[in-house]
Order: sequence, then C-alpha cells, then structure tokens
Amino acid sequence: MRIEFLPGAATDARSTGRASRNGQPNRSSLLAGAAVAMVLLSGCASAPMTRGGSLASYDNLTPSGGVLAKSLVRVNKGEVLAAKTVRIVPTTFSQAASPTLSQEQRHLVANAIDRSLCVGLSERLQVVGPDQLADLSLHALVTQAAPTDEVAAGTSKVVSFLPSALGAGVPVPVPRLPVGLGSLTVEAEVRDQASRQQAAMIWARGANSFTNSPMVSSAGDAYDLAPSFSDDFSKLVVTGATPFGKAPELPSFDKIGATLGGKPKYAACEAFGRNPGLVGMAAGKLGLPPEWSDKAPATAGQ
Repeated sequence: MRIEFLPGAATDARSTGRASRNGQPNRSSLLAGAAVAMVLLSGCASAPMTRGGSLASYDNLTPSGGVLAKSLVRVNKGEVLAAKTVRIVPTTFSQAASPTLSQEQRHLVANAIDRSLCVGLSERLQVVGPDQLADLSLHALVTQAAPTDEVAAGTSKVVSFLPSALGAGVPVPVPRLPVGLGSLTVEAEVRDQASRQQAAMIWARGANSFTNSPMVSSAGDAYDLAPSFSDDFSKLVVTGATPFGKAPELPSFDKIGATLGGKPKYAACEAFGRNPGLVGMAAGKLGLPPEWSDKAPATAGQ
C-alpha cells in the first residue's frame, strides 16, 4: 500500500496552526492520524471451511455464523438437553491441517481446545474421565491451522508500543498489521452412547487486526483462536441451540476462576492442565510465544 500526500498539505497545516503547535503535533492531529491508521491497517485473515471426514454425518448442517466466525451447525436439541454427562476425547490434527507447525505446537493448540471445552461444558454438564460411561462423547478435529508470520507479528507488537514511547498524551490504539495473520478451522461433534450424532459444527475463523493480539510464534493465532471455537461449540451443546446472534451471558464463578488459572469444576478437566491465567495474559500482552507460558500435559491428546 502506498500513501501519497498532497504537496500543499504541509503548507496548509503550517498556515492554519491546526496540525501543530510549536513544531509538535497537537492532540487532535494525533487522534485523526490514529483513526486513519485504523482504517488503513484493518484486516482479517480468511479461513476455509475444510472438512476432515471425522464427523459421523455431514448432512443437515446449517450455516450459522457470527461477525467473526463462519460455521455450519446441527443439533438435536431434545437429546442434547437430556444429557447429564459428557466425556471429551482429546482433540487431534488432521495430517494436512498445518504441516509447518511442530508437534509441540499442534499439541499445545489441541490441548487449549480441550481445556476450554471442558470449562465451557461444565456450565451445565458433568465432565467425566475417559474411562467412565457418559451420555455424550465429544471429539474435535483441527482441519486447518494457517501459521502466523512471526516477523509480521513481532513488527506489529513493536509498532503497538510506539505511541507510548513517543510520549502520546492519550492512549492511541494501534491495530495489528494486516499481514501474516493465522487462522483456525475445526470440526466437532457429540455422539450418544449408541454412536449417533446429536450435535455437530464446522467452525472457521481468521485472526484480525483488532481483536487478536500478535504473538511471536507460528502457532500464535491458532492458539489464540482455540478458546473461541471451544466457547462456541460448548454453548451449542450446553444450550441445544446455535451460539451465534445472541446477547452474551455472564459466565459462572467456576468458569471465571478456571479461566484465571484456578481449579476447574470437575476433576476430569485436570487432564488438560490449568489455564495459564494472569501469567498467560501478561505473556500474550507482550507478544511472547504461547509455548513459553503454557505447557500442555504430556498425557493429553496429540
């Protein structure tokens, strides 16, 4: 992108005195510049609705997306709401999902999905261990995880600190550079004890310049998007209805505590470790790789 300035723009600014004061930009010009930058730098990565072949059926999936995510969903509301217990089969990656991510990174993303699913499903259902009988069994498959460009992410993080470094008088939001953004596509379903599909979702979302903080890791965006998928799918199972197009609800104290790194409501969730909480939030704010602040248990699914 090339931005051109009119030859007379600087002269006009000096003659009116509106753009600067004593050679320094005033607050109005800083805010105006920030607004222009937000428009110029806005962007969102695309995410394909890739199928991985893990669902019992792809029939009767209905488009139901939100502002940021695309999805196809199906749910048997009566059967899902009648369930009291659920077992989580560890999330896996399809072979073609993301060949550039390391095994450790795929394990980290998959575990982040399972950990968030466990917390979300606990809002209504009792989560049991892998060796226990449950009304529903859940499994998710990552079918696509576009890597984050580490150089672009690092550059975005440096740029975001510039207003403070330059002594801006007011907070100036700096959008992330709209290049090298990652994405995530996941398909998941819950089956009853007879292996009949009772709910299913294909979910895809790309990182964007405003809501996804850059982390200097090729798995950064996939990791950041993992809880978003889990939140949407767990709501589908907990409520028996699409999670999109509805007003947000306040989470329970159990969910808030687990999100901040506390003890989960059910012991079965300990298999996926605890959320890095405030440490993870601070690391993400600094753009540090999630591999540094979050360690997936070795016993969790690969």
